[in-house]
Amino acid sequence: MNAAQKPSTDPTPDSGGVVSPVHVAIIMDGNGRWAKARGLRRTDGHREGVEAARRAVEAAQDLGLKYLTLYSFSTENWRRPAGEIRDLMGLLKQFIVDDLPRLKKEGVRVRIIGDKVNLAPDVSALVQRAESETRENQKFVLQIAFNYGGRDEILRAAKAAISAIQDGDLQLEDVNESLFSSYLDTGDTPDPDLVIRTSGEKRISNFLIWQAAYAEYVFTDVLWPDFNAEIFAKAIEEFNNRERRYGGVAGKTG
Repeated sequence: MNAAQKPSTDPTPDSGGVVSPVHVAIIMDGNGRWAKARGLRRTDGHREGVEAARRAVEAAQDLGLKYLTLYSFSTENWRRPAGEIRDLMGLLKQFIVDDLPRLKKEGVRVRIIGDKVNLAPDVSALVQRAESETRENQKFVLQIAFNYGGRDEILRAAKAAISAIQDGDLQLEDVNESLFSSYLDTGDTPDPDLVIRTSGEKRISNFLIWQAAYAEYVFTDVLWPDFNAEIFAKAIEEFNNRERRYGGVAGKTG
């Protein structure tokens, strides 16, 4: 797409830096600790995490958001035990199979961001199905970051831009931040206004590191399986009480 067409959630010049979130991204953390505290298997925690994801999607729509991005599986997660990875893949596939008809009916567009090249054939087929069957939906966008890493995404985008330059489809002097953003997995999605991380950890874990450059962050001690609409609303309230300055000075609009 043309980089100039990318949606923006930046405040207008006379807004005083205050804007309600349009796009929220969530680092869903704490499934394993939730399960351990209850004497359960890690898989049980991941299963409850899927239920929390369903609640988050519903709450996001009720709260008036237009975009929700969930960090479900990172490029680093492949280092986990093979059994846990197998269970996680199974849960992702089950989520798509069970929820896709409802999401499609509700006008939700599903997008999967991350490296899709080396996915297992069955997972790749489900990803393609979810995206193709909801491509025309415009009411709400659910982005699932799967096999995703921020550095990997930037590297893939850089390679794509370099390839376009070498092929003569892009001029080096035309490359700027907006144009480069169009090569990212999120090229036609506005940058997140707010990133929420559960479980009490205070780090970004290679998540949307380009897109979230000016996002607000809310860290909550709640473990992901316990995340609900009330906690989501409190994070939005905290966001709305902040002043976003985008590198400017408090109280200044110029």
